[in-house]
Amino acid sequence: MFRFLVVAAAMTLTASHAVAGGHGGGDPPPPKVEAPVAPAKVILTKQGPKLVDLNGMTLYTYERDTTGKTSNCNGKCTESWVPLPATADAKAVGDFTVISRSDGSRMWAYRYRPLYTSPADKAPGDANGNATTLQWRIARPEN
Repeated sequence: MFRFLVVAAAMTLTASHAVAGGHGGGDPPPPKVEAPVAPAKVILTKQGPKLVDLNGMTLYTYERDTTGKTSNCNGKCTESWVPLPATADAKAVGDFTVISRSDGSRMWAYRYRPLYTSPADKAPGDANGNATTLQWRIARPEN
C-alpha cells in the first residue's frame, strides 16, 4: 500500500508541474516578432497596376536615378518630387530597399529605383505628376 501512495504522489506532482506551466516547460514562449511592413502597395487601375504609398498616393520614379544606391533628386527638386521617407530603423522588405540621400535622410526604393510622391497629386489615386515631364514615370510593379 505504501508503494502505491508513493507512486500516486509522484504522478500527481509531475502532472501538476506540467499543468501549472501551461506548456510543460519552465521557459516562457519566445516573443512574437512582427513582420516588417512594406512602404507601398500595388493597386489596379485602367492603365494597369501601379505603386502607391500607404495613403494611396501615386508613387513615381526618376529616369536619372540609375545606380540604385542614391537619389539624383536633391535640393529644389524635392519641392516638386517628395522622396518617400524611410525611418532610421527601416529595413528592406521584399522588393523594397532603403537608400541614403545626400542630406543624410533615408528613403524607400522599389527594385533599387528611388520612390517619390508629387505635390500635384491632391487625392489618393491622382496621377498628375506623370504629365509634368517624361523624366518622371509612375512606379509600376513590373519596372
